[in-house]
Amino acid sequence: MPLISVSMYPGRTPEQKAELVAKLTDAFVETCGGTHEGVWVMLNEVAPENWGVGGELRG
Repeated sequence: MPLISVSMYPGRTPEQKAELVAKLTDAFVETCGGTHEGVWVMLNEVAPENWGVGGELRG
């Protein structure tokens, strides 16, 4: 069972999150096969102060 994990800043609406999950699932099934029911998507909302890029915190 594949798991797609997405880390992103908070602030998206429930509708945006639902659309993202649906489109990621569709893309996986179209590209790799399988069933929609077999694809898991995990959305991780991470505050900007907890992101680091290039050795420095973003927040």
